Amino acid sequence: MTEKQASETIRAPGLRLLAMELRVPLEIFSTLALWPLLTARARGDGHPVLVFPGLVASDRSTYLLRRFLKAQGYSVHCWEMGRNLGPQPGVMGACLKRIDELRAQHGRKVSLVGWSLGGLFARELAKMRPDDVRMVVSLGSPFAGPESASNARGIYRRYNPPKGEAASEFPNLNQAPSMPTTSIYSRSDGIVAWPCCIQNDNPHTENIEVHASHVGMGMNPMVLRILADRLAQPEGAWQPYRRSNVD
Repeated sequence: MTEKQASETIRAPGLRLLAMELRVPLEIFSTLALWPLLTARARGDGHPVLVFPGLVASDRSTYLLRRFLKAQGYSVHCWEMGRNLGPQPGVMGACLKRIDELRAQHGRKVSLVGWSLGGLFARELAKMRPDDVRMVVSLGSPFAGPESASNARGIYRRYNPPKGEAASEFPNLNQAPSMPTTSIYSRSDGIVAWPCCIQNDNPHTENIEVHASHVGMGMNPMVLRILADRLAQPEGAWQPYRRSNVD
């Protein structure tokens, strides 16, 4: 079976997994209950982190995630572009400008964190600014596999009608950026088929499995702990994640 044929066998999560997305309140409650432990040891070095929301979500959806990273000691920034409706005209250019501004303001490389569709933005923008991006972390982002393997494909296409591969803003999604890139995924994701979140083996890429919903991934306590561990990796001395790092 070729890689293309294997990709085409991936299906969107079924009703059972979709129903499990209802656990989001439990994930939020768990994070709030564990907040003193999660934020007890700040490890951030103050470098800028730019956070991208998921499909049809805004910066409000990443509030808890950003508050946590700020408590860890990072300079955390919103994408400030309202709801994420995909690569609408002018959006990628505005995002690049945002990265340029943060790079100039801080005098340091910027880490990009993207949730779902936001992770696709983070990966592609990093490829366009390889000298300005420190690392990329995506949460439940479907950069591999067929578009049909997502239960959100209808919403995405409502705002982004097919224009042909040549016109795509995300032409080489499966190709990882050149800097350290982490993909956090869940086999119980009810929106995106988890194989779509798996990167090819590479010295600077990694895939980390968690037990989380898709909608609640950015508010899940384990995801936040892993994210803090990844962003704390010294620049130029990145090492793959090990469970013992935070467990």
